[in-house]
Amino acid sequence: MSFSSFTEFVQMGGHGLYVWISYATALLVVVFNIVRPLQMRRQFFVEQARQRRREAQNASHS
Repeated sequence: MSFSSFTEFVQMGGHGLYVWISYATALLVVVFNIVRPLQMRRQFFVEQARQRRREAQNASHS
């Protein structure tokens, strides 16, 4: 499929809205699938460090 102008490319024969929403949705899913596990990993390590500090404090008070 060939387009004579950028506007025609964006409009995609009247289907541009649906095409671009589909691309945006797919991009959001991909970004979410990359970012969320990284956030969860960071949260896990923060919680583990907090738990170790608590355990060390409890051990030193005993």
